[in-house]
Amino acid sequence: MNLQQMGQAARDAAYVLAQSSTRTKNNALLAMADALEASSSAILAANERDLTTARDNGLDEAMLDRLTLNSARLKAIAQDVRNVVSLADPVGAELDSRVLENGMRLSRRRVPLGVVGVIYEARPNVTIDIAALCLKTGNASILRGGRETFHTNQELVKVIQQALASSQLPQAAVQYISEPGREWVSGLLQLDQYVDMIIPRGGANLHKLCKEQATIPVIIGGFGIGHMFVDASADLVRAIEVIDNAKTQRPSVCNTIDTLLVHQAVAEPLLAGVSVRMAEKGVELVADSAALALLKAGPAKVRAAAEGDFDTEWLSLTLGVKVVSDVEAALAHLRAHNANHSDAILTNDILSAERFINGTPSAAVYVNASTRFTDGAQFGLGAEVAVSTQKLHARGPMGLEELTSYKWVGQADYLIRD
Repeated sequence: MNLQQMGQAARDAAYVLAQSSTRTKNNALLAMADALEASSSAILAANERDLTTARDNGLDEAMLDRLTLNSARLKAIAQDVRNVVSLADPVGAELDSRVLENGMRLSRRRVPLGVVGVIYEARPNVTIDIAALCLKTGNASILRGGRETFHTNQELVKVIQQALASSQLPQAAVQYISEPGREWVSGLLQLDQYVDMIIPRGGANLHKLCKEQATIPVIIGGFGIGHMFVDASADLVRAIEVIDNAKTQRPSVCNTIDTLLVHQAVAEPLLAGVSVRMAEKGVELVADSAALALLKAGPAKVRAAAEGDFDTEWLSLTLGVKVVSDVEAALAHLRAHNANHSDAILTNDILSAERFINGTPSAAVYVNASTRFTDGAQFGLGAEVAVSTQKLHARGPMGLEELTSYKWVGQADYLIRD
């Protein structure tokens, strides 16, 4: 395998994709979805090989859940690809247009980025999400998944490339770095002659590596401590359901909450209900001193918070709990503890809601809703390539538009500048 050759092939494929019609790209996506279902047995067998290795290596249940494919999940992934077909193709759309005083019609037109490099860990659905969104937007992609899903990703990329070939599109539009060495990641991060953007999907260490080594623009996302603040005016009965959903609906993903902040005026009754519900769901509570005093008599497993606990993205059935004096104290906690992904307030006070919306630094903020909605499909974007938590180019779930740039187009009648 040669990265320079992969980069050149990706650049050539991107040129073809950029000029392909929406119909051609959609046909390839439909072929991909059909091939995923037709190849279900081979894909699930490869996934089982990865799961066996993961169990032998002692991976915990949360990580195993992230690795797992089954018939229902694979069918949902194929349906997500079909959903992308139904979305409007952003390539070629004009963002704005005006006629200048000199008679030139000036517009901005959406164009593909070119070649996107994606480095990701664990979840095999990412392979399909990236391929589908990049294909729809006319971008070629070079993928590097984690070793935990090596066999699954190999099988998925084989299916993708077969679908591309059957649609008369270059197989190099989606390529996969299968070599295990870390030097291949470093090589991709410095392939700026061919790659236009790097998107890492994984933990803080992966993002740090990419920021330090890349000579290509990097989209930072997918990491952040998720918070939910229960205000004094909240409906405490209904709040329990939202807290439960935000923590336990799928605890191993990045848009679950890691910390529950509770207004001191309602801490005693709310935490009594939280303890009962979290005990039912097997959630361990990690509490500050004020919360610990209220929780220790309840049925949930609880321990005192140690240094660093409120900076931990748990990705498991663990929840930090802290009592705060008001919305300002909640926002101060968010600023101090990596709130840049998804955060929520439960309140019936419009002023508190607006203060929280304006004050939180996160990419997605919710009022009286679970943080689990930070997802491309839930936002109506189709599948997502990442959740960006930075402030430039793209923020939040990155769908089709976020995988495009634009060019200025000036049209005139043999116009010259005086």
